[in-house]
Amino acid sequence: MLARHGVDVTLIARPQHVEAILARGLHMNCQTFQEYVPVRATPDLSAVADADLVLLCVKSPDTAATGQALTSLLRPDAVVLSLQNGVDNVPTLQALLPNPVFPAVVYVATAMEGPGQLKHNGRGELVIGAMAAAGTPAPSPEQTQHHQALLQGIATVFAAAGVPCEVSARVKDELWFKFLINCVVNAVSAIGQIEYGRMVQVPEVRRLLSQLTTEFLAVAQAEAVHFDRADVDEKFEGLYVSMAGQRSSTAQDIGRGKRTEIEHLNGLLTRLGQQHGIPTPTHQAMLALVKLLEHTQHSNA
Repeated sequence: MLARHGVDVTLIARPQHVEAILARGLHMNCQTFQEYVPVRATPDLSAVADADLVLLCVKSPDTAATGQALTSLLRPDAVVLSLQNGVDNVPTLQALLPNPVFPAVVYVATAMEGPGQLKHNGRGELVIGAMAAAGTPAPSPEQTQHHQALLQGIATVFAAAGVPCEVSARVKDELWFKFLINCVVNAVSAIGQIEYGRMVQVPEVRRLLSQLTTEFLAVAQAEAVHFDRADVDEKFEGLYVSMAGQRSSTAQDIGRGKRTEIEHLNGLLTRLGQQHGIPTPTHQAMLALVKLLEHTQHSNA
């Protein structure tokens, strides 16, 4: 969307996507338009050397290695925006990089249908903000003002390109809400290889989703993150409608025989539950079943 609006964008991607994008552009099959968008692309990470803004979109298991690789490549004034699932990626990056690192909560349903072919299934908004790493000193007023200026600038660029982008003072809560969504629906969609809209038509699955939510909210409260259950249930119902045709990213990974982010989703939630003495048996079951699917695929490869 940024490139389509004329922003200077370089995509760093796998060779098969780069080849297709350089030949024809990125094909965007969106709900409001379908077209090939010309954009630069390369498989070489060193392309970040000229970047003002880095949109980090790698899977959570690759965050630490990618952050380490970026340390010698980024300009001192470059900003990193993490568009990733989970709540542990930004702290990992902040520990590795001297650059400003901000989280982005991503509400968009998409899938890659082939090399250089993007399918948009619903929504498309971002929530961004500043989040201090645990155990670090509070930012000075000058740092806070600088970070807010950077965030407002980023939001303005996205909004101009047709991507709604809110700067939130409560981005940690927003990030945890997306973490809640991922922990509740991702594994179920993956195990069933099913879209959200069809998934919730099964009464037993409805009860499972409710239990996953109950366990998550107990752990979130112990982590000083508080949600209203009625509000959560209402937002989930909206999600099942607005993203009815979407399979979770975990389901897409399993479908392609790729490693999932399950250790950073239900796995992390389970570990946090253990730290707080809170039972999370349904999350443990989701973790085990997705790991079993990964193991089976690896064994058959």
